[in-house]
Amino acid sequence: MKEITITETVNLRHTETEFTVNKIEADDLTADKVDLSESESSERTLRRSLAAYEIGKKLRQLRLKKKIALVDLGKHTGLSASMLSQLENGKLVPTLPTLARIAMVFDVGLDHFFADKRRTRMFSVVRAGERIKFPDRADVTIPSYYFECLAFHVQDKSLQAYLAEFPARDDGKDMEHAHEGAEFLHVLAGTLSIHYQDEEHILNAGDSVYFDASEPHTYRALNGVNSKALVITTPPRP
Repeated sequence: MKEITITETVNLRHTETEFTVNKIEADDLTADKVDLSESESSERTLRRSLAAYEIGKKLRQLRLKKKIALVDLGKHTGLSASMLSQLENGKLVPTLPTLARIAMVFDVGLDHFFADKRRTRMFSVVRAGERIKFPDRADVTIPSYYFECLAFHVQDKSLQAYLAEFPARDDGKDMEHAHEGAEFLHVLAGTLSIHYQDEEHILNAGDSVYFDASEPHTYRALNGVNSKALVITTPPRP
């Protein structure tokens, strides 16, 4: 979140006046329309600083989400529908008292308008051709499984997602493994045996399982056919 200094002023060079945000009274609605026409550099600076927060867009999203018309919002805030429309379109710069009044109507804090949520939201695409297949162990001829990371671009993930392939094998050398957290497995193809707590569980294509992965477990493809599964693991709960 960018730091907002309430006492920051906008110096209008040509008129030698100051617009001090913290001195504006809550009912001074005319202060929303700041005349910056005489100072092009000041206007550009102000609008460029505020544009990054997309205050008007966030206001409009809140209003539409609540299904409130401009006229009705005006009745709640004491602002005219015309002024609210201009605020939403970025034609007017809202004062903090006005913004606080609007925030109260929608039951949100002022930080809702100044948090840059768009930039902090995580969105990462991994193309099929970008993935690399790894064996669970590099020192064996036939590993217990191969895996491909499905979200390797993302840092500090809250979960791990893999496409796993379990080769058919009959040497009886399935390798037990365990890790912290939970595991979810959904079989995409073939038949998969999971050995967990001294029991064997058979999963066919379309079956899923969720379990505490700190318990040792093994996988085995059955019927001489490789199996594939989507595997998601999560860290332990705090």
